[in-house]
Amino acid sequence: MTTNTEFEGEQPAFVRALAEREDGFVSDLAAAFPERVDTSAPGGEPALAPHAAAEFPLERALESILIIADEPLSLIELATAVGAPVSEVRRAVLALVSDFDGHLAGPRRGFELREVGGGWRIYVRTDYDEVVADYVHTQNPAKLSQAALETLAVIAYKQPITRGAIASIRAVNVDSVVRTLAGRGLITEVFTDSETGAINYGTTDLLLTQLGINSLEELPPISPLLADGSEEFDTHLR
Repeated sequence: MTTNTEFEGEQPAFVRALAEREDGFVSDLAAAFPERVDTSAPGGEPALAPHAAAEFPLERALESILIIADEPLSLIELATAVGAPVSEVRRAVLALVSDFDGHLAGPRRGFELREVGGGWRIYVRTDYDEVVADYVHTQNPAKLSQAALETLAVIAYKQPITRGAIASIRAVNVDSVVRTLAGRGLITEVFTDSETGAINYGTTDLLLTQLGINSLEELPPISPLLADGSEEFDTHLR
């Protein structure tokens, strides 16, 4: 796939594009985090003040950040996370792409580093989608967290419902929990609102199977479980 700019051969198009955008990234970094920028860095390029990640190899520090990222991270965000100039982060990211793709000394990994939506994130390599799907749907013994169970209950009783509405009910961010539930096959995207673009979620047949019921109508009334015993809540369900 992609290779570092220092490798032999013609540079991939996206590598050239990144190089052309580098000046803009550096300027944006300085504007976004002026309190952490050291303008006396060699070469006149803004660099962040000393950071805890400085004692580690840059590529390994970036790898540790990317492995836990829930969404794509821009070069500026990565530079901020590790306290390094954007240009160095860009080169390190491209080196990681080549490393994961097996273009360096190591083997081709089961995951890859992709640029998506202006940011970078580690994804399962598409070659192994079926392996992961089989594990998630049939072999993963991990139980759902309390947060996931609460979110699943909201979706089950209030579907179709958007992430924003779920977050409003639970008063917390639910992005990662919704991704977990979708990954487990318990919820799915039902439709996208034509006006707002918000995705509406609903439960799947797998949830019915796990609960041992035939339809959502068999879900127990929720009002007796509420602290105030409100009977009106059930009238607004489904």
